[in-house]
Amino acid sequence: MPEKVVEISGVELQITEPAEIDMEWVGNEDLINQVKAAWLIVDKEDLPLTPRILGKPGIGKTTLCYASGKRLKKDVYMFQCTMDTRPEDLLISPVISSDKSIKYVASSLVSAMIKGGVCLLDEANRMSEKSWASLAPLMDKRRYVESIIAGIRIYAHPEFRLCVTMNSDASTYEVPEYILSRMINIYVDFPNRAEELQILKYNLPFASEEILEYCNEFLQNAHIHDQPIVSRDGIKCLRYYIKLRQLKGKDPKKLNKPEFKDSILHILDKQAIKYCPDEYENYLKEIKKKDENQKILGTFFPSENPNDF
Repeated sequence: MPEKVVEISGVELQITEPAEIDMEWVGNEDLINQVKAAWLIVDKEDLPLTPRILGKPGIGKTTLCYASGKRLKKDVYMFQCTMDTRPEDLLISPVISSDKSIKYVASSLVSAMIKGGVCLLDEANRMSEKSWASLAPLMDKRRYVESIIAGIRIYAHPEFRLCVTMNSDASTYEVPEYILSRMINIYVDFPNRAEELQILKYNLPFASEEILEYCNEFLQNAHIHDQPIVSRDGIKCLRYYIKLRQLKGKDPKKLNKPEFKDSILHILDKQAIKYCPDEYENYLKEIKKKDENQKILGTFFPSENPNDF
């Protein structure tokens, strides 16, 4: 029997390959330790926990999970969740082979369960409750899933580990309480100045120090105001800026502030430009002036609503 096919309760399953990505975690090492602690087994009666990694889109949640699995020398399987993800998508799907027979293909999740790897359910709160319900036994002491399509129950390998990432936006479902109670929360926040510069250097080793420092300052200014502008946005802005300069025959390692701001417009929006280092001081002055005007108004209009007078 080929190595990529396993038999469970008389049913042959085609195993999915793990993800192999050049993806390293750069920054807060404590977050790696939090994930590793959740997966740690301290006694034969102990069970691994399921970390739920929370944070803004593009802040590094997927990278954190993938890198944590690789640090433990495990294969990492990734499943991209969507609003139309069905239980059978999560578990086992039937396909028609070239000889017209039906074959069963194990998902990334089931493949990780069988092989003892790590499975990352990315953007998992896009799934409906019906899909979550199929995972409930896997996330407690039972440690199994049941495929109605294949008619089999699959128990997780002792070395199997599960991790989910979640974003907060309008295209997500409410995660059932009985699922939330089976997970622990790990929060990924904005990196500090030194960490973010390290992230930019790792992703753009060909960029000059001058450009990296300017972008780092831009991102840090945005973080101060809790704007949804993350390292991934800065990396894209830098990549596009460098590509445009290269295409125009200009030195891609030289910083041109107007051209960098133009690159921002292709990635973010006009409002983001005010966080550029040479624009930020004027923005702070505008905020201060606005606050002073509001204080003056408060002197003449003590009511919370000036229109009351």
